[in-house]
Amino acid sequence: MSASVPRLVIAAPSSGSGKTTVATGLMAAFAARGLAVSPHKVGPDYIDPGYHALASGRVGRNLDAYLCGPELIGPLFSHGARGCDIAVVEGVMGMYDGAAGEGELASTAHVAKLLRAPVVLVVDASSQSRSVAALVHGFASWDPEVRVGGVILNKVASDRHEELLREALDSAGVPVLGVLRRVAQVDTPSRHLGLVPVAERHAAAVEAVAAMRAQVEAGCDLEGLLGLARSAGVVSGAAWDVAEVLAPAAEPLMDAAPPPPLPVPTLGAAPPDPRFRPEGPRPQTPPEGGPPDGLDGVRVAVAGGPAFTFSYAEHSELLAAAGAEVVVFDPLRDEQLPDGTSGLVIGGGFPEVYASELSANEPLRKAVAALAESGAPVAAECAGLLYLCRELDGQPMCGVLDASARMSERLTLGYRDAVAVSDSSLAAAGTRMRGHEFHRTVVEPGSGAAPAWGVRTPPRRVEGFVQQGVHASYLHTHWASEPGVARRFVERCRTS
Repeated sequence: MSASVPRLVIAAPSSGSGKTTVATGLMAAFAARGLAVSPHKVGPDYIDPGYHALASGRVGRNLDAYLCGPELIGPLFSHGARGCDIAVVEGVMGMYDGAAGEGELASTAHVAKLLRAPVVLVVDASSQSRSVAALVHGFASWDPEVRVGGVILNKVASDRHEELLREALDSAGVPVLGVLRRVAQVDTPSRHLGLVPVAERHAAAVEAVAAMRAQVEAGCDLEGLLGLARSAGVVSGAAWDVAEVLAPAAEPLMDAAPPPPLPVPTLGAAPPDPRFRPEGPRPQTPPEGGPPDGLDGVRVAVAGGPAFTFSYAEHSELLAAAGAEVVVFDPLRDEQLPDGTSGLVIGGGFPEVYASELSANEPLRKAVAALAESGAPVAAECAGLLYLCRELDGQPMCGVLDASARMSERLTLGYRDAVAVSDSSLAAAGTRMRGHEFHRTVVEPGSGAAPAWGVRTPPRRVEGFVQQGVHASYLHTHWASEPGVARRFVERCRTS
């Protein structure tokens, strides 16, 4: 039963302490021992879960108490961890850092409490010795409901440094479960929005994950960590069930085939060069004979490939459960949308990095514009919004929206409380959802005649575009918080 899956939450006093190295390395080390590992990430981040998937062989999933609400953290965890031997949850920022002005909400500590999971604190020990005991004591005692079950010391300089750190921590009452030496940084390059996604550097990412695994295996007490994971309490409530949450409007589909397994990055050869485009559309791989029985021929194309890597796993699961056949395509390589496309979902990513390649694929740009002009539902978030604009940094895009996009020096980042302003293929006017913004681009104008959202958290404003079947916005949302979004989108695909 997934509620009793052993689990660890990997936290740190601050960003940059080594959470990703430890969490990803642990996932890979446990998987190498033959354990089925369920990878999770606290917060809205899309990039770390790609490395988690590479390490574990399973789709990385997010646990965000702001986007989805605290009540869904346990059920979503149990859904993702079903059938696994252990779950590793990488935290976000510092352990007690959450949504601004919302107390503990969406912090690593908050999620650890909701999961009744022990915490492993990763500490950058590079510039301290005895002071580490005060630091660990403070984090372990700040909230008595958070159980810090062990510490992993990172960037330790020498045997003598390790000895001093261990001696100091003897008085803190928190066992040392690992010591990682100060070594050349694992090759995980960053740019304007964090780590470079796995899809853009597959071969190098495989090497990076292997290096993280080697560090963890050499420096961590894997048996001690596994034992700590087994001490986790039982998660209350039933696992989130995609068919159940859609049941009121999906009863005719209950006998339909279950959602297909989601793809994960393969550990084999690197993907094809994204600059290459074949003469015609790349062959798709839908089930033989067309959509499964009961799906009424609704086919939703979902943008993927290196330019569009941001998506929550539950979105495709909800679309499939609502009655759609989900087909992934690559806007860098495919010159046509998948045959029979009824609707289009374009999530986040880095179109600004691939603007020239996306622009050069004129046949696909025209196909996207034609689909939107036909009134078919199109849901676009952030990168998808940029792709639908008239231009991006001077490069022609799809021209669905009479707006231009450009890179900016300013980072826009934060949670948002939003209300749908206009009826759309995603939501009825008045629907309230929480979202997240994360970009260094500007779209001018920022909203159309019919805006997508009214943002209630600062700065208060309207933003995004609703026109015909198009819903385009900077806001990233998590559909598990409002499953009716997927149902409404598929119904519009069926009737448009």
